[in-house]
Amino acid sequence: MSFADVIETVDGFLWGWPLIILLFGTHLFMTLRTGFIQKDIFKAIKLSVTKDPDVEGDVSQFGALTTALSSTIGTGNIIGVGTAIAMGGPGSVLWMWLTGIFGIATKYAETLISVKYRVKSEDGTMLGGAMYALDRGLGKKWLGIIFALLAAVCAFGIGCTVQANAVVANIKQNFATDEKSGQIITYVAAIALCVIVGLVIIGGIKSISKISEKLVPFMALFYVLGCLIILIMNADVLGETVVTILTSAFSAKAAGGGFVGSTIAIACRYGFARGLFSNESGMGSAPLVASAAQTRNPKRQALVSMTGTFWDTVVVCLMTGLVLVSSIIKHPSIDGLSGNGSELTTLAFSKIPVIGVPVLVVGLVTFAFSTILGWYYYGERCAVYLFGEKVIIVYKILWIVGVFVGSIVELNLIWNIADLLNGLMAIPNIIAVLLLSKVIADETKKYAGKHLEDLDTTDIPVLKNSKKGELF
Repeated sequence: MSFADVIETVDGFLWGWPLIILLFGTHLFMTLRTGFIQKDIFKAIKLSVTKDPDVEGDVSQFGALTTALSSTIGTGNIIGVGTAIAMGGPGSVLWMWLTGIFGIATKYAETLISVKYRVKSEDGTMLGGAMYALDRGLGKKWLGIIFALLAAVCAFGIGCTVQANAVVANIKQNFATDEKSGQIITYVAAIALCVIVGLVIIGGIKSISKISEKLVPFMALFYVLGCLIILIMNADVLGETVVTILTSAFSAKAAGGGFVGSTIAIACRYGFARGLFSNESGMGSAPLVASAAQTRNPKRQALVSMTGTFWDTVVVCLMTGLVLVSSIIKHPSIDGLSGNGSELTTLAFSKIPVIGVPVLVVGLVTFAFSTILGWYYYGERCAVYLFGEKVIIVYKILWIVGVFVGSIVELNLIWNIADLLNGLMAIPNIIAVLLLSKVIADETKKYAGKHLEDLDTTDIPVLKNSKKGELF
């Protein structure tokens, strides 16, 4: 068995029932531990667009949210949903949606402890994330180092090379007329993407958050409106679509259109796996930027951050699922269980006259580009934790090189390695969430009701070795 086969096998095992049980089990536990925090979702949405002045932080709460959303709303919301349906049938859409509903609680929990245990660098920059919660909250620095190593490395795969590949591949697919023009377009697009990404990340979190504040609402609104128009065009089969999704989630046969059948276990597995991968609740990624937010107390930013899972999975993934299933039902020639999520998604959207392909292309390109920006910050923060501030310029250069390489080469092995590391980084993060669940519950009660407006009077400590890093 080759190295690539070993990685693929381990990756397939990890993203099967082990992570489903770990992550979804944590979602359910934290839902109970926080008193069903999902009930505050509309209050959280209001807070997300409310400025919190005169408090410490590097970016606004909305800036932190959109930066986090820029990484979570990615190709997984389109291709990932297609993969779930292609492998698990239409019933997987329901299971995917449920990961979003219950994942809100875990996103809230992991953000709360990251903000609570954040520190400041010697120049006043906010530093936070699962590594600081593990270190300062649990006294397990070694676990924090493992988390940071996994995140700093896997960022180059999941958030850099594969996303750059998605951007350039879509541009090539839609503008190349032959092999020669395809090669020219590939290199021109790759260089242009490197320049644009470089210009954004050179300014750090403030630059990334400013771009995210403008790009994320636009791309999400454009995509959702496009999906709504498609659903209106598929209105004659929309009722059958909903019934098919619901019945297929609890039956061994998938009814209608090009669906040939799927077991309940398979629908559940792929729906959970793709949903968990898409919204990243429990991965520990979004808290890395949430820790930089200007917020009065940990609960306020935790509430804001949990809306990311709501928008990512409860709204965007659901819209994609409805579009794909309704298109397959309306056009039975599409093989609904082809096994190829990318192919299924392309076929389904291409059946929609005029707007189908533009919605798909613009969605994929903007979603992938924004993910490159968001994951850069995640990776940089973890690298700084390990090696100190001197690593920033090196990480920027390596990131831009990764964008270029990812744009022009095949990435099957890199994708599987990144997928595996992404799953592994969830383990130390979930350990922090579960072992600090009492802290999370206490903070949730402390800032209940009118006390949500109270300032956290605890001084944020200054990390004396911030320039040095934790490995030296």
